[in-house]
Amino acid sequence: MTDAQDPKSPQQPSKPESDTSKSATSPATRSSEYVEPASLATPHPTAKPVAGTAEGSGDMPPNPDTLTRPAPPAEQGSAVRSDGSDDSKAETPTSGAPAARPAPAAEVASDRNPIGSPVPKSGDYVKAAGVGSAGGNVGETGAGAAGGAGGGTGGGGEPPHQPSFGATGPRPGSPASMGGQPSYLQAGDSPWSVLRRIMSARFRAWYDRAGQRITQRTLKIGISARIFHPEPGSKGLRSKTLQYLEESIAHWVMSRDVLVFMIPTVDTQGLLHPSHIRLHDYAKHLDGLVLQGGADVSPLTYSEVATRHEWQGDRMRDMYELELLHEFVEQGKPILGVCRGCQLINVAFGGTLHQDIATDLPEAIPHVTETYEHNRHTLTFPEGSSLAQMLAPVDVPIVNSIHHQSVKTLGRDLSVEAVSAEDGVVEAIRYRKAPFVMGLQWHPEFHRAGGPEFLDCTPVLDNFLRAARETRF
Repeated sequence: MTDAQDPKSPQQPSKPESDTSKSATSPATRSSEYVEPASLATPHPTAKPVAGTAEGSGDMPPNPDTLTRPAPPAEQGSAVRSDGSDDSKAETPTSGAPAARPAPAAEVASDRNPIGSPVPKSGDYVKAAGVGSAGGNVGETGAGAAGGAGGGTGGGGEPPHQPSFGATGPRPGSPASMGGQPSYLQAGDSPWSVLRRIMSARFRAWYDRAGQRITQRTLKIGISARIFHPEPGSKGLRSKTLQYLEESIAHWVMSRDVLVFMIPTVDTQGLLHPSHIRLHDYAKHLDGLVLQGGADVSPLTYSEVATRHEWQGDRMRDMYELELLHEFVEQGKPILGVCRGCQLINVAFGGTLHQDIATDLPEAIPHVTETYEHNRHTLTFPEGSSLAQMLAPVDVPIVNSIHHQSVKTLGRDLSVEAVSAEDGVVEAIRYRKAPFVMGLQWHPEFHRAGGPEFLDCTPVLDNFLRAARETRF
């Protein structure tokens, strides 16, 4: 490429020419200029560098960074001024500033105006007078260029070809350019109203999650274990201590779609397998406790001596279940006692038992026979009984009877909920200082298998589980 083609080669100022001479310039005259590619717009004349600057002198090459953008093209045979008027002659150059000469056919390449960049239309040119650029109003020569020199002394600013949105309007993409606020906001919204709606939505989400946890999470109910003690001289399972559930009680509780866990005894000071787990941990993580039936309560537990050897009961199980009961009471969890569980609740609060109904109450009906769960009697409910309110009105409530011990002296803060209609033996009790601590002397889990004439006790189970859900936290 020759020096004439190099955009940064020195250019000598030329004398002003008339519009006629500009239009009559032959292609041979412009052959030494840098020619714009055919894909670019029509060539525009470019203003001369301002006189008095380093670029305006003949000894220094022009700086591409200070070159102005080309002026709009003029019609053939006349020059168009910036104010729109037509003049057949070139403007008289201002004193001290050389006249404009024919500009190259294409823009001079620079870092800010690379070769091949699209040329904006003449209507998009921005005037930058007084903004500290090298040129005055774009498209003007002579006096306009001199005015641009004065503007250059005012301080550095954006080049003329980079529009300043602060002077002409809001920056594109800002809320002001889109009508003030996003269209999804309501009219008259303020930051406080938006914040209030955000906090309200967060609270509703938390409330829904908490409600789902309270109402839909499956309940976990613990059932105390029955204990089979090893028999002397036996082998196999009979030589081991067994802890187990009676199938009917587990299935009766699970019929309400809850999870059932048997709670084993714990041994924190055992020599073989010591553990740090305590019954307190079961009371903390389970939602309710069922005390199932089984062996007699030992008379030693309520400070008496067994009148017969076979009524010694299960002292080890008593200690285990009493601790379990008190842990659940302290946690505020509901407790339902069945048969032996009813008697244990009475003993836990200081009550005593008839060691044998037939011995202590000779006038009483038999409460245990060889027919086992098919033995039955009717109930009556004292005035104000909460159990009577739970159960549907029944003319003759019939329950099974499988026990030879019963409540003798009522424990503190306990109330009688039902008695045997034939002999007045206590059949149900309730602890008044807890949401739900109730004992039933009969076996409700056997009623459905016994026949439709037995009392339906599922309302008792439902109330127990409702209390478990309400006190689960």
